[in-house]
Amino acid sequence: MDYHRSKEEIFEEDRIEEMLELLWMAIEEGGATIDKITKRSEDPQAAYLLKDMESAGLISLNSGRITFRETGEKRAGEIIRRHRIAERLLSEVFEVEEKEIEEHACELEHSHVLGQSVVNSICTFLGHPPTCPHGRPIPKGDCCRKFSLEVKPLVGSLTDLQVGEEVKIVFISTKYHARLDRLSSLGIIPGNIIKLHQKQPTYVIRIGETELALDSDLAKDIFVKKTS
Repeated sequence: MDYHRSKEEIFEEDRIEEMLELLWMAIEEGGATIDKITKRSEDPQAAYLLKDMESAGLISLNSGRITFRETGEKRAGEIIRRHRIAERLLSEVFEVEEKEIEEHACELEHSHVLGQSVVNSICTFLGHPPTCPHGRPIPKGDCCRKFSLEVKPLVGSLTDLQVGEEVKIVFISTKYHARLDRLSSLGIIPGNIIKLHQKQPTYVIRIGETELALDSDLAKDIFVKKTS
């Protein structure tokens, strides 16, 4: 926290960050309008805040629709990234109950304890997760684009395991719904425990009493963490 700023300045900054976060999520859902945002926002002066943000060069207001300008989009992406990385940290490392994750992630986000370098280190530690625990995309950071391995990832692909390792499925990273449906039908879903039995000539895993064979394309989409 910057102790040189007044309480009023900090409060105003928090209002803007809350609005940027709300706008990002509305745009993810298909678009942001002044009417939609003023109804969703808890800020009693939301309409005036949007005008101030337009004057500050963060957003554009055009015929009732709201779009980000470059500065606003960059800042909003950093806020969303910080929040969703915090959710992953709470979920995967501290195993916080799902109903409490959102509240604690908000506390971490607005306390500014998680600076950009810390967020990147956590992201690397978690294996650069593509989504938050609720399935929403996490904006990529510099660490994701550079694939930094300075910190050993907590989460990695099934293909990186050694034979005999038992792991917990954390997330499935695939853009193909058919592939995701196939994996789900086999019981390969986040939270399930699997054990790798072989890697050649194909990947063989055990789920409960069932053994399944997977090709390398499927195996590399499964991200896991060790159970011990």
